[in-house]
Amino acid sequence: MIIAHDLGTTGNKASLHHDDGRIVASVTVAYPAHFAAGGVAEQNPDDWWNAVVAATRDLIARTSTPTSDIVGLVVSGQMMGAVLLDAEGEPARPAIIWADTRAGAQQRELEDAIGAERAYGILGHRLNPTYSVEKIMWVRDNEPDVWARVRRVCVAKDFIVLRLTGRLATDRSDASGTNAYDQAAGTWSDEVLRAARLDRALFPEILESTQIAGALTDAAATALGLHTGVRVVMGGGDGPLAAVGSGVVAPEDGAYVCLGTSSWISFAADAPLHDPGMRTFTFDNVVPGSFVPTATMQAGGASVQWIAEALSPDPAHPETGRLTAEASADVDTDDLYFLPYLLGERSPLWDPDARGAFVGLSRHHGRAHLVRAVLEGTAFNLLSCIQAFRASGAVIDRIDAVGGGAQSDVYLSVLADVWGVPVRRRTIVEEANSLGAAVTAAVGLGITDFSAARALSEVTAEFTPDAGRHAVYAERHARFADAYAALAPWFAGRPR
Repeated sequence: MIIAHDLGTTGNKASLHHDDGRIVASVTVAYPAHFAAGGVAEQNPDDWWNAVVAATRDLIARTSTPTSDIVGLVVSGQMMGAVLLDAEGEPARPAIIWADTRAGAQQRELEDAIGAERAYGILGHRLNPTYSVEKIMWVRDNEPDVWARVRRVCVAKDFIVLRLTGRLATDRSDASGTNAYDQAAGTWSDEVLRAARLDRALFPEILESTQIAGALTDAAATALGLHTGVRVVMGGGDGPLAAVGSGVVAPEDGAYVCLGTSSWISFAADAPLHDPGMRTFTFDNVVPGSFVPTATMQAGGASVQWIAEALSPDPAHPETGRLTAEASADVDTDDLYFLPYLLGERSPLWDPDARGAFVGLSRHHGRAHLVRAVLEGTAFNLLSCIQAFRASGAVIDRIDAVGGGAQSDVYLSVLADVWGVPVRRRTIVEEANSLGAAVTAAVGLGITDFSAARALSEVTAEFTPDAGRHAVYAERHARFADAYAALAPWFAGRPR
């Protein structure tokens, strides 16, 4: 059997799988994130490790699985963060996670040195404060006492693999989300690192996602309650692994949307997809030799979670499901719009200064209207991403949905009506990242191949667009875009 861990923004979801990938059970251990003014978003890497330990022990206990049956362990992780390690391999400061947007000056330094288009051609990504390299530069430039102790850098999943095996490494999917990886060469970019004034020795070796990083150390085996014969497969970033967990392992498998804290649309491709407007980007896939063009918005599910917390009597226990159900199709928002930029924005705007806003509020608007506007706002933003893909030649005629938001019929109906294509819910929704990780581990252990993922998650419901509502939404999407364009100078000019 295989244990897969998915290090998300709000917690670690661990799942136990048969060696063919089929899921047996899953548990989630929550941990906090620190968000503050100025674009701060941080977490304690020790909280990740403690969650991995607790979830592993919980899985074994509640399933009564003999530990001798566990042959492999694998990790999926939130991408684009920065974990800075001292000489002992311990965190020198809290991890700066993907949502942090403080490194605007560092982005501009790189753009001045390389050029935005040249960098996009090398990286497959825009230069942006949300990426690892800019965050590492920010620490160097703003925390010299911390920087004096930094010896190595990595991302979330790599830190856990280090704790498990004693080996510091990364994989191509996570490397491609750092803004430091030459996608054509398949290695760290000397040109970018020179411009960033960072030593290449800071960065870990790059493995395939399917490679075995090592076996559990004695200390890790004792902490997890496992044995040292368990092999740890490198794993990858949560975005590419969600594709595998959605059954998307080759171009013919179509597109999927992950409705998590951040939300993204992606598909498998044989080559990177470069958008002339640089609105989308491309990760290396966990499937060797493959790529996953992607468009990610910062606060998809986070916007839904926020409005639920704001409107629920007990914000610690938001009534997300009930509030979303109230925002059904018979709720007319009457020209109320929500800009879902609570954490700045990546695709398609690439504007770290963007902020959330309700536009068009009237006295008669109530909470159902507000929730409906939030659902529509995230759908409008993702529609702009779909349009960017189509402008680059991609064919998107249906989209499969995974992630926590995919459990809502109302939300999937909104997405179908706004996008004008069928949206399908799959069997595995919240565990898609873990399922993708488990399949990747099974491939690495020589048990199966990636095609097995297609049979492990089936379509359970399909939401077809209503032609009348889609026509209305096409007009409203233009007004949504106009609202951001009108407010963008105000966002950029707000006091820091």
